[in-house]
Amino acid sequence: MLTDRPTKLVPPVLAKMAAWSGCLILLGVVVNYFVQVVARLAFVVLPVAIALLLTALLFPLTRSLRNAGMRPIYATWLTMLVALAVLTGTGWLVGARASEEFPNLVSQVQETARSVQEWLITGPLHLQEAQITGYVDEIVALVNAQRTAITGTVLSAGAVAVEVLASIVLLLFVTFFLLKDGDRIWSWFLKAFGGVAPRVDRAGRAAWTTLSHYVQGTVAVAAVHGLVMGIVLAGMGVPLWAPLAVLIFFASFIPIVGIFFAGTVATLVTLGAKGFVYALIFLAILVVEQQLENHVLQPLIVGRALHFHPLAIILVLAVGGILAGIAGAAVAVPVAAVLYRALQEFRHKPPELPPGRDEPPAGTTHP
Repeated sequence: MLTDRPTKLVPPVLAKMAAWSGCLILLGVVVNYFVQVVARLAFVVLPVAIALLLTALLFPLTRSLRNAGMRPIYATWLTMLVALAVLTGTGWLVGARASEEFPNLVSQVQETARSVQEWLITGPLHLQEAQITGYVDEIVALVNAQRTAITGTVLSAGAVAVEVLASIVLLLFVTFFLLKDGDRIWSWFLKAFGGVAPRVDRAGRAAWTTLSHYVQGTVAVAAVHGLVMGIVLAGMGVPLWAPLAVLIFFASFIPIVGIFFAGTVATLVTLGAKGFVYALIFLAILVVEQQLENHVLQPLIVGRALHFHPLAIILVLAVGGILAGIAGAAVAVPVAAVLYRALQEFRHKPPELPPGRDEPPAGTTHP
């Protein structure tokens, strides 16, 4: 018969640390295998994740059409057609503006380059024309050295075009059936949890509410951001202002990192097309508008669904980017918010019955 003598020889603090370490190791193994499975099924997981985000964005329209008396199938089709019309119109606007203004951008960049070259020669730096030519030749040589890598990237991108098309088709199918039969799918899913189904249902509904508020709020904030910056670029006469506004809109879905990338691209285009002064003015407006967004729009619109510290957001973005690239960074924050809210709700115990009651009130379910 074993005694507890060996246990008494271990300090209680060390025993607790060992227990926690064992649990963390086991959890790490489970998470590692889960990540490997998700990576192997990325072809399916990524379209499904994007479909959930689209469903959270489009479902209010489908629900409104159903409440107006329209059958679910017709409400779903009309919602999908409206979304397709918006995407098609945006793509046509971007393509038309790009084809019309790109030659003007090239000529303006050339004029700006000549002005910069003249300033470098006659300005306070007093560079020689031979030095400037040498710098330009070095840049051209660097681009030519990377041409092989760029060409290989383009060819590999063309090789996966079929997979991208298949993912888009899967995304559309999943979005359609989630809009049409989401409630029935969720009811069928709950049957697998038996006695804990009420807790899972409560956690799932809380997670869905969080996801819906986050997606709808983020789209609203990104639309305001893209519209304001598009008006600023158009007012300055910057070519390609419409594609840049759309780029800023989509980049706003990736917190912190996205707007930094889009703002850098827009500032460089403004610098090349209109010069240093206009670029500084645009950069100042971008910073001010970003601060207003962070301190006014985000807390009012998205803050009710997401209460993450900026450090937590950066860490989540880093993990998502490492695991799944740009797509992982785009969905990392909403996934983290949904998991946090669902676990928080799942841990809550169901309300206890009042004394003397053996059955729950009518209309409720046993936990």
